[in-house]
Amino acid sequence: MTARITPIGILLLAAIVLLPAPAQQPKGAAQKKGAPQPPAIQPKPEELSRLKAKVEQLDAILFSLRTRRIAEDVYADVEVYAKAGHWLLEFPQTFFTQEGIDQAFTVVDQGMERARQLEKGQSPWVDQKGRRILAYHSPLDGSVQPYGLTVPDSYDPARPARLYVWLHGRDARLSEANFIYRFPAPNKSITYQTADTGQITLDCYGRWNNANHWAGEVDVFEAIDAVKRRYKIDPNKIILRGFSLGGAGAWHIALHHPGFFAAADIGAGTYPRRSTMPGFPPYQAATLRIWENILDWSLNTFNLPLAAHDGESDSGASGLPPEPGVPNRGQLESSLRVRAQLEKEGFPSEGEPNFLRVPGTPAIFLISENTGHSVSPLVRQRVDAFLKKYGDQGIVSPDHIRFLTFTTRYNRSHWISVDGLEQHYQRGEVDARRSNDGAHYQITTRNLTGLTLRETSRAATIQIDGQSLQVKPAPQIHLERSAEKWKVGRGPAGLRKTHALQGPIDDAFLGPYLLVRPTGTPWNEAAHQQALRILARFDRVYARWYRAHPRIKDDKDVTREDLARYNVVLFGDPGSNRWIARLTGKTSPRLPLGWTKETITLGSQSFPAASHLPTMIYPNPLNPSLYVVLNSGLTIDEREYQSDYSMPKLGDFAILQVQDGVEVPEVARAGLFDEAWKIPR
Repeated sequence: MTARITPIGILLLAAIVLLPAPAQQPKGAAQKKGAPQPPAIQPKPEELSRLKAKVEQLDAILFSLRTRRIAEDVYADVEVYAKAGHWLLEFPQTFFTQEGIDQAFTVVDQGMERARQLEKGQSPWVDQKGRRILAYHSPLDGSVQPYGLTVPDSYDPARPARLYVWLHGRDARLSEANFIYRFPAPNKSITYQTADTGQITLDCYGRWNNANHWAGEVDVFEAIDAVKRRYKIDPNKIILRGFSLGGAGAWHIALHHPGFFAAADIGAGTYPRRSTMPGFPPYQAATLRIWENILDWSLNTFNLPLAAHDGESDSGASGLPPEPGVPNRGQLESSLRVRAQLEKEGFPSEGEPNFLRVPGTPAIFLISENTGHSVSPLVRQRVDAFLKKYGDQGIVSPDHIRFLTFTTRYNRSHWISVDGLEQHYQRGEVDARRSNDGAHYQITTRNLTGLTLRETSRAATIQIDGQSLQVKPAPQIHLERSAEKWKVGRGPAGLRKTHALQGPIDDAFLGPYLLVRPTGTPWNEAAHQQALRILARFDRVYARWYRAHPRIKDDKDVTREDLARYNVVLFGDPGSNRWIARLTGKTSPRLPLGWTKETITLGSQSFPAASHLPTMIYPNPLNPSLYVVLNSGLTIDEREYQSDYSMPKLGDFAILQVQDGVEVPEVARAGLFDEAWKIPR
């Protein structure tokens, strides 16, 4: 659900700056400005009918194959071709061109060929070298998702290989069918081609065009896991790469996960747009520091080898329009601003104007001369050398870590994890050094209440924020702070915001989740219908843009195993949904919510239950290691499913106004829980 409370002026400006950035262009290609775009083509009824017949034929073979002992990933390699056909049938507007329609038939025929091979017990594509399409089943939502893989002739299954992970640029036509059709024969002139160092290359589909946010972010790590299941990958030699829209995704993922990758190659990419704009309600403005402001996270390059670059003549959309008299530097602006932020953090750059290093960090910043939205041969050569250096070296556990975060969702760098913050969405920071072969630790923190150290099998003393702690060696040591004092502990006691249990509502959709549909008799029919509209909208919008229908079960069919496995998303009211009744009843584990047939009570405020509907995220009282959500899917705008940044509209809780026939209701009240999951005064 989306809150319609942003000021009109903000919405207008956001609409302007969220216009798509130019697609990544082949090197030297000119972009035609103002050229009229032909309208998207609609397939003819006979074409849809023919495609439907082919898909049903492929489905029948897949159904028969389910009874055989076939590896799940190999089955997915075939199923994804049928999925491409199904999604084009469900969303025919995403064919775009007659070429797209023709490609769809080719792709389904390719899937049929694989299916017939699998009927014979054969799967020759599995062991092939070169470029091919593979797939996996997503733990996030149960869908089948494609990815492209390039395996060099030199690959030896007995030796761990390095892995390059590529995030694609913007492409409005990149349906599954288009992705599958185009991948085996790429345009070799485009900017992502790199020198061969024996690497396997993973091309992420990323759920289409979302700069690898939300399901697109999860896709990156799920696809990496899928490749690890099939190939011997050195986990210390995984390198992240992206350009343009993929550059925006690479900024987001690299700076949030600085200890995961051996290096990052980030070309262009938009920088945040709305983080400095006024007018947002506090609960919404707070989350901007996570999904809308890479600049605030720049310090995390301290332990991340990062090469940032773009052409000096890039004139594409980059963020907020430049001020009068300031030149538009396009998506080069991202790396320029990150470098400027590093200087503010105490790390000035040095070197040539177009090839700057940042002493004290492994980061480099490059500019391609006489180049637009692309990369010059010289910069490509320099970045390739950078990637080879850190790919050869792999991740080295550092003795000095500097790491910052604004949320416990993104909480880890090498041997440090942030387990608690004094206040979410404010800067939390740790500066940690170890010495004497890991016996002594010197740590300073800011806005932290919980910290875990790993690789501590030789630890003896820890100096933290002026305190001295004697510790026993262990694989990991957890530290807790209360009343301004640190002590060794076992982890958060009681209900606290911690990793993957900190909100906001949208956070539930970064982990496996289950939507629960009500089947009982509602207390208030209008509110019940509002909940069903919210559910139907989320299913439809998520399917179109994130390429999956979410898992849905009736409330009567939900099991204890479901509660142990998923973040459960409950729709309805205590009359219509038995699980909401259980979680709001007086004698059951309870949510911080009063709900009767007449009144909804949240904190000190009450609302008529006939005309209002609560939504919230909370640790599930029936399984506190996972979430329960009431009456909400992702709260981002539908247009932001296909944008460079997708911003939550609500915080941890809200009271919605029931509006007949409206899918996105107005908000009566919304906010964030405190660090103990209580409603602030």
